[in-house]
Amino acid sequence: MSQPKVIMFSTPTCSFCNNAKRYFRENKIRFADVDVSKDQKAAIDMQRRTGQTGVPVILINNRPIVGFDKNKIDKMLNL
Repeated sequence: MSQPKVIMFSTPTCSFCNNAKRYFRENKIRFADVDVSKDQKAAIDMQRRTGQTGVPVILINNRPIVGFDKNKIDKMLNL
């Protein structure tokens, strides 16, 4: 079974972002990490998609999760 597409908008200084990254790695979930502190276009894209300016924003198959919400992540990834 293929894994859903996971994209995370984050910044290097965000502790919730780092916790989410660790969680994905521990669960062997592949994800694309987009640093919105360095990529202005990505920050604008994230805000346009979700209305959020804060990180982390995690997209799982283009469905946004705002913040490191383990229960929602588990549900959407069938963990």
